[in-house]
Amino acid sequence: MSQKGQPQGTAARSAAQTILSEVLRKRRPLDVALAATAGLEARDAGFARAIASETLRRLGQLEALIREFVPKPPARNRAGPVPEILLAGACELVFLDVPAHAAVDGANRLAGADKQAVHFKPLINAVLRRVSREGKAKVEAQDAAILNTPDWMFGRWVDDYGTEIARAIAEAHQGVPPLDLVLKNGGTVEGAEPFFGAVHRFKDPQRVDTLPGYEDGLWWVQDAAATLPVLLLGDVRGQTVIDLCAAPGGKTAQLVAAGAKVIALERESSRMEQLKENLLRLKLEAKTIVGDARDWRPETPVPYVLLDAPCSATGTIRRHPELPWNKSASDVTLSAQLAGELLDSAAAMVAPGGTLVFATCSLEREEGREQIDAFLQRNHDFTRKAVLPAEIFGMAELIDAGDLRTLPCHLKDRGGMDGFYAARLVKRR
Repeated sequence: MSQKGQPQGTAARSAAQTILSEVLRKRRPLDVALAATAGLEARDAGFARAIASETLRRLGQLEALIREFVPKPPARNRAGPVPEILLAGACELVFLDVPAHAAVDGANRLAGADKQAVHFKPLINAVLRRVSREGKAKVEAQDAAILNTPDWMFGRWVDDYGTEIARAIAEAHQGVPPLDLVLKNGGTVEGAEPFFGAVHRFKDPQRVDTLPGYEDGLWWVQDAAATLPVLLLGDVRGQTVIDLCAAPGGKTAQLVAAGAKVIALERESSRMEQLKENLLRLKLEAKTIVGDARDWRPETPVPYVLLDAPCSATGTIRRHPELPWNKSASDVTLSAQLAGELLDSAAAMVAPGGTLVFATCSLEREEGREQIDAFLQRNHDFTRKAVLPAEIFGMAELIDAGDLRTLPCHLKDRGGMDGFYAARLVKRR
């Protein structure tokens, strides 16, 4: 028996069902929906996260699999959590290798506890038993990369990068990403391997707050690709740098650790609190301001400005598997419009001869290269300054026509990285 006398796994499966419902019905971010694991024992919380994350990562495959056995699955509006129970149960069986009796019995218990789903227990039982017998063979015959990527998204990547790279991106999203740590003062972390620069990597997921050095503030979590835009500013020791849209604070921490005097601006007060907490743990100091970058201005222009613009975040799907199902092409359009406004505001903060680095964790051209091309057409006092391989540890493959462009399929043999775009702009004297 597990938590509160329930059969083993019941609490975890119930939490996973809640998480999936929050994400798929209410379009909540997975990070927010994971609050459903609060109060669970560590083992149950980990199991719930694994079920929910892998179900979202493999959602297209799981939906196709279930349709083979139920051509018209029960509608959400009359079947309660039945769709989530079926998806999670199938995920346990074919991707998490949970024993059939445990997965099927767990799904039946969840259905039995819901006044709508209870009427579908025979269906759930029959479908999952078939999945337990036939599911793995059927999944092996699927085109995982295509099924787990919405058509609108994959089509855009084909247009932007070509079919081969588009498929490589989609395939990179199928695996559980590694954990990257940035070490504040050099050194090592037991179990993590050096990646590049100050980044060290755990190949497998870890519980962050139990790792050595966490309480002492020796490192912070940041994907390797996300560390590169800061490097484009060059030597910032003793210089004032404005970090716009700064939360959760990875780039702020990088800048402070590099010796910069940082002004960190963030619009959302809750996210600013998160940034402050991170800096406090790291024993790093920065001037923090809650405000909208489109309205706020420094007293005087500064030599360095970093804008990591809000975006569709399609470069982070490895870490946020809900994104393909919660985003649409209209989100890209809205994000691109906002980025343009922020870029113009950021430009006004740069002193003559100063540097503006624009970054975004999107794979979409409108939020990257096209954004900068349009900016330069309307801001003739800025020029593009090409990124050199020596500035990013010799990794020339991460440079596209002078701008930084990382893809999830880059450094595949070492675990890959998030998709990031960054351009460096210099203001004329």
